[in-house]
Amino acid sequence: MKKEEKSEEIHEKENLLWILKETKKALKKQDVVKIKELSNRTVHSASTSQDVDSISIAILIYSLSKILERKKYTSYDDFPSFYKSYVFVIDKSIRDLERNNVENFRRDIGKIRKITNNLSGNFKKYIKDVFRKAQINKASRIYEHGISMEQTAKLLGITIWELAEYAGQTGISDVNLTNTLPIKKRIKTIEDMFK
Repeated sequence: MKKEEKSEEIHEKENLLWILKETKKALKKQDVVKIKELSNRTVHSASTSQDVDSISIAILIYSLSKILERKKYTSYDDFPSFYKSYVFVIDKSIRDLERNNVENFRRDIGKIRKITNNLSGNFKKYIKDVFRKAQINKASRIYEHGISMEQTAKLLGITIWELAEYAGQTGISDVNLTNTLPIKKRIKTIEDMFK
């Protein structure tokens, strides 16, 4: 039993390491779509294992994609140093995972928040807003995978009300996972039954 637990832990570490390395490659190409895809990939891991590290990486990477997507952010004076610090944290996180230093890895991920706190003016406000919305977005994706709303909100550090409001706006809460046939086929089946 202990061997199975250990291999799962290594798998998650390897998955996070791969995601961070791929994010770094995508950053060099300024491939925002790829960065978003990498963030979405972590949602499955976070949903099945409720792994806080996977959730943190999902938020970190998704936030980065949103920041790069909004070109106006790059015009702020704080952007170059912010971006450089962000990339540095990703590099350091990769090294920490390669060395199995989970404590430093988690500390590095937390540094992104500190970097954000050192920004100024509207840029600081915008970046904090991006992070908050990223938390809510990722929470909705985890909730969509079947984790309870309460547990999801707790994992992501948001309120149930924020999650419920977002899920209501996006229609996530209306998704019926038991539907197996498209509506046209269901109507046809019913019509055939009454002929």
